[in-house]
Amino acid sequence: VVKQVAARDGLTLDITVFNDYQLPNAAVAAGDLDANAFQHQPFLDNQNKARGFDVVSAGLTFTAPMGYYSRKLKSIADLPDGATVGVQNDPSNGNRALLLLQDAKLVTLKPEAVKNNTATPLDVVANPKKLKLVPLDAAQLPRSLDDLTIAAINNDFAEKAGLSLARDAVIKESPKGPYANIIAVRRADKDKPWVARLVKAYQSPEVRNFIETKFKGALVPAF
Repeated sequence: VVKQVAARDGLTLDITVFNDYQLPNAAVAAGDLDANAFQHQPFLDNQNKARGFDVVSAGLTFTAPMGYYSRKLKSIADLPDGATVGVQNDPSNGNRALLLLQDAKLVTLKPEAVKNNTATPLDVVANPKKLKLVPLDAAQLPRSLDDLTIAAINNDFAEKAGLSLARDAVIKESPKGPYANIIAVRRADKDKPWVARLVKAYQSPEVRNFIETKFKGALVPAF
């Protein structure tokens, strides 16, 4: 839909699909891509800091609420003591997964880690159920569900695995918060006319209607 709307405004989009979160920002930073649209601001901040990129947000697209999923439980109320809990091993999504556990009152995190969005399993200060946190690559978590009691899974990987946030998640993230997805470009390109046209296409009424109609709450417009 974005491609069609952009074309009406004279902007041709050539779409490249990645299956690895580590690649799109590197491609933009290197000039192999002009923009990407797959991540939230905390993830971009971590990548810029860790890898020396100068990639910035040009605009918001949608929020993809994270969920915890299970093949063993129907309700988080049934979570047993000593359960194995899969979380993402990248800093921003791992932090997000731990915040979701804290919101569900399953763990308590160091306040400074919460404030700085830097929580890791080492920042857990209370864990009454003695949950065993298992950091894994985000793409591996759906494939590891049989080996885990619950796992935090990003929306795109959940959808590819046939999982529905509304139907299957035992813990659901609120769509409000800092995790709206963004359009990212090189800082030197941010004010160029084509970037404004790309953001306009993403934030069009047609795209809003498509998101709300097709995804029914699994994705939520952030504009």
